Amino acid sequence: MKLYGIPNCTTVKKARAWLAGHALDFPFHDFKKQGVDAAWLREVVAQTGWQALVNTRGTTWRKLSDAEKAAVTDETGAIALMLAQPSVIKRPVLEHAGRYHLGFAEEQYQDLFGE
Repeated sequence: MKLYGIPNCTTVKKARAWLAGHALDFPFHDFKKQGVDAAWLREVVAQTGWQALVNTRGTTWRKLSDAEKAAVTDETGAIALMLAQPSVIKRPVLEHAGRYHLGFAEEQYQDLFGE
């Protein structure tokens, strides 16, 4: 199991607190400090779809130019944007039992971990 995200993100904080509160130990990958790997992005996109992985509701997306937004029309454009702007990745990304899960909802985590 591994959790990916940005430590100051409110949703990432909630996920980390939930996992810690249920005594689930996990490594954390900080996109800001450790970067984002293109091969990893392709793997996540293969499971979740690029549309789900690009957070079009966040501040980072809203700050992009119209040209940058318009370039995200397919997987290649989405991956290029996520590599250049890791903050646009929907977070957290939880890797658990060979699957990737996006975002955090208590019910989702309860289902995943049988809580």
